[in-house]
Amino acid sequence: MDLSNRIEARIDRALVDAGCGIAPAKLTAALTYACKPGGARIRPTILMSVALACGDINPKAADTAAAALELIHCASLVHDDLPAFDDADIRRGKPSVHKAFSEPLAILAGDSLIIKAFEILARIPDPATAISLTKILSIRSGMPNGICAGQGWESEQHIDLFAYHKAKTGALFIAATQMGAVASGQDPEQWEDLGARIGEAFQIADDLRDTLYDTESLGKPAGQDEIHDRPNAVSQLGVEGASERLKNILAAAIASIPACPGEAVLAHMVRKTAENLTPVEMTRRTVPSE
Repeated sequence: MDLSNRIEARIDRALVDAGCGIAPAKLTAALTYACKPGGARIRPTILMSVALACGDINPKAADTAAAALELIHCASLVHDDLPAFDDADIRRGKPSVHKAFSEPLAILAGDSLIIKAFEILARIPDPATAISLTKILSIRSGMPNGICAGQGWESEQHIDLFAYHKAKTGALFIAATQMGAVASGQDPEQWEDLGARIGEAFQIADDLRDTLYDTESLGKPAGQDEIHDRPNAVSQLGVEGASERLKNILAAAIASIPACPGEAVLAHMVRKTAENLTPVEMTRRTVPSE
């Protein structure tokens, strides 16, 4: 089974489990709606790629970790779109969860996905692996260094851009590389730099897309940073400066890959991720006009 199928199969199992028995039908439907169809599944794919590069010695743990990570990510998108935050009507090219199901059900759906993520990690048979994975995902989801902190920075008068981006975006990429390593019995600490650099690259690419693309191209509202007066790489560095920064970070990410059996394959994955991250408009800018 390829990585995509492994990830989707484990997410599907978690969603089926969430709606089993006598469960509220609308909330059950909202959970599935929030996760399916998924986006690029970048974070769980990185996690699985790291696990494979390290030998994939415990594939069930890797599959569960990948699903848990994606459930947290999907929950964060549901909450981000709420009127209290971005007030976004569209996500992944369809109505956001609170538009499709109501604001109360969207709040409950996000909460339920977070809880389900930690539940499936707790069910991993090896206690040491389960605890380590839970610890990493907790640290990268909450305070002071997780995605909750990232969202919290937006309420501050003075924002530390590096801390803001590392928490809001980088945290789950660090979780991806570290959890992938743990699932294959490796030390997670040496994998933090790779996750942090991929996360920073993703955020800069997202800032570029937010500036260069329209809502239809993005599948979500465009220009959100400007609307909400948030700092971003483009406002600080300009389009060309942000593009150059993106290239440098991705090169550093490849250089930071720890020695492992699948190092070359993992480097290829990071390069492919870089190609997918780079906005098309930026690649066009590098081609001389005829």
